[in-house]
Amino acid sequence: MQDLQKMCRVAVVQMAPVMFDKEATLKKCVELIKEAGKGKADLIVLPELIIPCYPFGMTFGFTVGSRKDAGREDWKRYYDGSIVVPGKETEALGKAAKKAKAYVSIGVSERDAVSGTLYNSNIIFAPDGSIAALHRKLKPTGSERVVWGDADKHYFPVVQSPWGPIGNLICWESYMPLARVALYEKGVTLLISCNTNDNPEWQATIQHIALEGRCYYINCDQFFTRAMYPSDLNASEEVAKLPDIVCRGGSCIIDPYGHYVTEPVWDKEEIIYADLDMDKVPASRMEFDACGHYSRPDVLKLIVEDK
Repeated sequence: MQDLQKMCRVAVVQMAPVMFDKEATLKKCVELIKEAGKGKADLIVLPELIIPCYPFGMTFGFTVGSRKDAGREDWKRYYDGSIVVPGKETEALGKAAKKAKAYVSIGVSERDAVSGTLYNSNIIFAPDGSIAALHRKLKPTGSERVVWGDADKHYFPVVQSPWGPIGNLICWESYMPLARVALYEKGVTLLISCNTNDNPEWQATIQHIALEGRCYYINCDQFFTRAMYPSDLNASEEVAKLPDIVCRGGSCIIDPYGHYVTEPVWDKEEIIYADLDMDKVPASRMEFDACGHYSRPDVLKLIVEDK
């Protein structure tokens, strides 16, 4: 491990999108990045699929073996809200990162520029505004598979920073043991998870991963309510069945010993700041290093077909 800059100030942005409105959500993201920059953050993290939203509870008219035209109209609306990378939206986000002088991580619905396939993706911008990493979710979870495709590239990128390698797993990718190991083998010191997961057991999961990987785990979730869905969706009956608060949040930061640096924040939008002591990362690996001295590569070996 290279020498790490001692302190990293992180801003975790728990926020709601302007659902299905790409332009308004982009504007909100840019303003929150600017605000976090004023808070002197070195790393700013925004949630999964914040542009244009996570369409929780919607089927888009899919049933086994058939589709409905009304659902197809809603899906096309979501498609139109997804972004091409790079594009004018990433240009605006890059400018915001540059103004904030920070690394910025953000989850988006990415539209492939050639095929049109949608991907659940995460982008990390460098402080100069350039795209430092693009990661597509390996395997969409459950019925997400009718909206987003499996990653076809950009499997396990890491960004080299003054605080060590920054990696990213999107939501339930964190439940994939081999995906975690792929990042541990790259020496991640800061593991970002943009997600839409307010399940109580998720908190136990992320504490375990931070302890297993001996890294900081940055958990960034959305907060949104049923009332935030557009009233003119064809899926209005599906939306009406959702609870008042659809996603409660739960954003937090876990240290390399599995302890909360910041407690989970529930039921509101908030920018959560924390100053991370990076000395904890190498110190925590004294007795356990998952892919170093506490491993047996002669017995157990991971093969990653990365591209």
